[in-house]
Amino acid sequence: MPTDNDTSLFYDAVADDYHLQYRDWDTELEREGLNLRRFLRPHDVKTVLDTSCGPGTQAIALARLGYQVTAADPSAGLLARARQNAEHYGVLDQITFVQSDFQGLPGAVQGPFDAVLTKGNALPHLLQDEQIEEALLVFHDLLRPGGLLLIGMRDFEPLLDDRPRFWPGRVHDEPEEQIIIFDLWDWDDGPPITVTVSNFVVRGTGQTYRVSRHPVVFRALTAEEVEVVMLEVGFQDIVVAPDRWELLISAVKPEE
Repeated sequence: MPTDNDTSLFYDAVADDYHLQYRDWDTELEREGLNLRRFLRPHDVKTVLDTSCGPGTQAIALARLGYQVTAADPSAGLLARARQNAEHYGVLDQITFVQSDFQGLPGAVQGPFDAVLTKGNALPHLLQDEQIEEALLVFHDLLRPGGLLLIGMRDFEPLLDDRPRFWPGRVHDEPEEQIIIFDLWDWDDGPPITVTVSNFVVRGTGQTYRVSRHPVVFRALTAEEVEVVMLEVGFQDIVVAPDRWELLISAVKPEE
């Protein structure tokens, strides 16, 4: 099993279509802001590092609520889209954007932060135990004592027995064309167990449709595995809460 999993090609390719994953982008921003503030408020959070900002879903939502946000992502395409979205919502000046993966963050951002987060199932792109531990150590180091870590990820545990091959997406009926998105999953026993998710976007109208396919690899990571590593690197007060298709795992860096 290769240790490097460069996802930039995938995310650069899907950057312009990333919003299609959501039924309504504006509604998604409102929901993300309210949901995250529920976790941040008890910890007196003012500064937030979003370590996998994607098109800006969480970073923009938090900036609109007045948080000081640093947003990082290794994909140049997604960062460009995030900047465009931030400008559209009038918060471009409130977000510092940096291009970096998890491991490169210590040289790319200036901590400490009150909160560090990663959502959108980014952590399972790390295929090896050592990479996951390194990322969590980076998050730990970039937090102030008493700071909050939030990890949003798909828990693959309930999927390991049945190993689904087809994952439905959404249908968007646009004025000029219909857009259909779905995923096909190809599993590999590893170790570790991984799944290559091929994202399909079908566009067209009438009798004519065209198809694009973009694959990306995830480790079939479980919430329990992440909790164990969190404890090993020094986090405490770990709580796991459902968050639609993800689980949201929260933890605190101990006070000194």
